[in-house]
Amino acid sequence: MGGNQSASAATSASARRAPRTRRFTAGRRVAVFGGGMGGFTVAHELAERGFQVTVYERKAWGGKCRSMPVPGTGSGGRQDLPGEHGFRFFPGFYQNLPDTMARIPLPGGGDAAGNLVSGKEVVAFYNGAKFTLPAAGSIEGTLSPESLLAFLNTAVKVVGTVPAWEVAYFLQKMIAFVTSGPQRRLKQWENMSFSQFVHSEKMSKPYRELLVDMFTGTLVAAKPDKANAHTMGLMAEAWVYSTLGLGGYKAPDRLLNAPTNEALIDPWMNHLRSLGVTFQSNATLTGLTVADKRITGAQVTGPGGPGAIEADHYVLAVPVERAVPLLNDAILAADPSLRSLRELTTDWMNGLMIYLRQPINLARGHVAYAAQPWALTSISQAQFWKNKFGTTYGKGDVNECLSIDISAWDVPGILYGKPARDCTSEQIFKEVVAQLRKAIPWGPVVLNDLNIHSYFLDPAITGNGTPQVANDEPLLINKPSSWNHRPEATTALPNLFLASDYVRADINLATMEAANEAGRKAANAILDAAGVGGSRATLKKLYLPNEFKGFYDEDDRRFNRGEANAFDLYDPAKP
Repeated sequence: MGGNQSASAATSASARRAPRTRRFTAGRRVAVFGGGMGGFTVAHELAERGFQVTVYERKAWGGKCRSMPVPGTGSGGRQDLPGEHGFRFFPGFYQNLPDTMARIPLPGGGDAAGNLVSGKEVVAFYNGAKFTLPAAGSIEGTLSPESLLAFLNTAVKVVGTVPAWEVAYFLQKMIAFVTSGPQRRLKQWENMSFSQFVHSEKMSKPYRELLVDMFTGTLVAAKPDKANAHTMGLMAEAWVYSTLGLGGYKAPDRLLNAPTNEALIDPWMNHLRSLGVTFQSNATLTGLTVADKRITGAQVTGPGGPGAIEADHYVLAVPVERAVPLLNDAILAADPSLRSLRELTTDWMNGLMIYLRQPINLARGHVAYAAQPWALTSISQAQFWKNKFGTTYGKGDVNECLSIDISAWDVPGILYGKPARDCTSEQIFKEVVAQLRKAIPWGPVVLNDLNIHSYFLDPAITGNGTPQVANDEPLLINKPSSWNHRPEATTALPNLFLASDYVRADINLATMEAANEAGRKAANAILDAAGVGGSRATLKKLYLPNEFKGFYDEDDRRFNRGEANAFDLYDPAKP
C-alpha cells in the first residue's frame, strides 16, 4: 500500500512540476508586489492553481532571504565569495516553508527540501566558556510538566555559573508558559517583554547574560527587552519539542547546504517560470488607486519610467516599513484597521561575513555569543556546504565563511565604545572580532589576524560612520502587544491582500516561515475571492501536545478568574 501511494504522489508531483502552456480564465490576473518569501509563496500557490501571476520587485529577487555575492572576488572559474543579509536558519519546527521547498524541483533531480542539512549542536560562548545545548534527546515515560522540567534541567547545565535557584526559577517560568492556555498567552504573555516575564531585573548578571540573553539570542537573535514573552515562549517550546522529536518536527538546527540563491531562490524562480509566473525586476510600487472600495490599478516606476498596472487581485508582499507609506487615505478609509500597521516596529539585524583562510572549530551548528553587547550569533558555513569552499568561491585562498548576525546596533561596543550605528564598516568589523575573541575560549589564538582574509558587511547598511547612516532592510520586531496591531492576509478591500512577515501567523515571529504562511493565507483568500473550488494551500500549525490539553483548559479558567498559572509559583518581584 505504501509503495502505491508513493508512486501516485511522485506521478502527481511530476505532472504538477512539468512546464506547460497555460490558459488563464477571467478574474485570475494577480499582481504581486515584492519578490521575497511571501511574494514567491503566494505566486507558487496560485500558479499551481491556474492563476496568471506577475511578481514585481524593486531591488533583488529573494528579498532578505537572498544571497549577495561580493563583487569581483572570484577568479579562475570560481564564483564570487558568498554573502547573506543574515545566515539562514530553518528550525525543525518550520513546517510550511519545507513543504514549499519539497515542491521545488532541482535541475539534477530531487527538490529544494533536500538541500536542508542538520547541525549537530547549538553552542553559546560566554566569557571564554563553551556551553552546548542539546540538538537531540528524549523524554522517558509519559510527557508531563514534570518530565519536561527534568529534561530542561538536564539540558541547561549552567548551575556552576548561574545560582541554582535562579536556574530553577527560569525553568519554572518555562513550564508555566508551556502549560498556559490561549487566553493567558494572548492576553498576558503577549503584553510583556521576555525580560519582564523572567524578571531579569531581579536576578544576577550571569542569569541575565547566560540564561536570558543566550536564550533569546540562540533562538531568534532577538533582544529580551524588546521581544514579547508570547513569541519567545512559543519558540522555546517549539525548540524543545523539536529536540525531543515530537509533533513530527525535524532536527532542531537546520540550514542549507549552499548559498541561499543556489539552494533555494534560483531553482524556485525557475520552477515558478515553468508554471507561467512572470517576473518584473527594478519595479518599485509607488501607489495604489482606489474606486468603490476596490483597488483599480497600481503605479510602478522602473528604469523606463512610471507605468500603470491592472489586475484582478493585488498582493502587497513588501515589508511593513514599505507597506505603510502605500496605504493612502482611500485605502485607510476603506479599511481603517490598517492604520495599526503604523504601530509595528522594525529594528536592525544584519549580517557581517568574515572570510577565513582556514576553518576554525567553533561548533557543528549555530553559535550565540552571550554577554557580548552587539548580540552576535554565527554559523561556520563551509562544513555544511556540498561544494568545497576554496575550489568553488573566491580566488582559492579562502576556505571558510563565518556568517555573523549583529542584532544590537544601538549598544556601545567594547573596542570603540560606540554603537554599531555610529561605526564605520571597518570599525564594525574590528569590534565584532574583538567581541568574538572575548567570548571564545583562547579567542585571540583561535581567531587570529593571519587567518582572517577579509570581511563583507550587508550593503543594506549605508552611510556607515556618518549621521546619514541608514538600513534599507530592517526586521520586524515582535514587541509587547504587537499581535494586536498585526493584520490578517485579507483586508476590507475585496481585491487587496497582504503576504509578508507582519501578517498574523501561527509561528508569531518575523521569519521566512511566517512570510511563507502569510503567502499561503493570501493565496487562499484570493481563491475564495475568485470563487475557485478545489484544494487550498495547507496551513500547518505549531505542535501542542494532547497530553497538555487539560492544563490549557484549566489555565484558561484560572486566567478568567484572575489567578496565576498553576506552575507560576514564585514571583521575585513581590516582597
